[in-house]
Amino acid sequence: MAGAGLLMLGATVLLQLVLPSLATVYTVGDTGGWVMGTDYTTWTSGKTFLVGDSLVFNYGGGHTVDEVSKSDYDACTAANVISTDSSGATTIPLKTAATHYFICGAAGHCSSGMKLAVSVKAGSSPTATPPTSGGSPATTTTTPSPPSTTTATPTTPTTTATTVTTKSSSENIVSPVVALVMASLVCLYELAFLS
Repeated sequence: MAGAGLLMLGATVLLQLVLPSLATVYTVGDTGGWVMGTDYTTWTSGKTFLVGDSLVFNYGGGHTVDEVSKSDYDACTAANVISTDSSGATTIPLKTAATHYFICGAAGHCSSGMKLAVSVKAGSSPTATPPTSGGSPATTTTTPSPPSTTTATPTTPTTTATTVTTKSSSENIVSPVVALVMASLVCLYELAFLS
């Protein structure tokens, strides 16, 4: 009986060590996706991107996701792309601490707002599920951004819909942490009182 309790406790401790190292998966533009007419500077504000996180770009035909240099980003040119994809569902793992620049390489799209600059910091994300391979976005669990310090004028509330396959990057689900804490307490109870 005590051996099983120690095994459970060891497994729980291992999970608690792994949990903080999981990355956040951000869906670019949230439910709107990678489209013209979205202000991606506003979308990035309040978000902290860390090494190990991923960006998921969802878009229709006629668009691309091109990672480019700062000068190509500023000039809206895809002459020297670092990477490119036009599959409609592009996942970019953020592997280095730096500012990463993305544009749509279709004529006129970058100048119409399809450009994104993401400042990535060293470190690991607080909580999330790992990105999936292939083109499908992963379901995310993220820690919400801190509240803004700017004063906003009252507006009419709007409703934001979320898709079935992905959650907005601002949602917070704590249940995996709570489950691990509860499992730890059960293991400790077994060790203390049932041995």
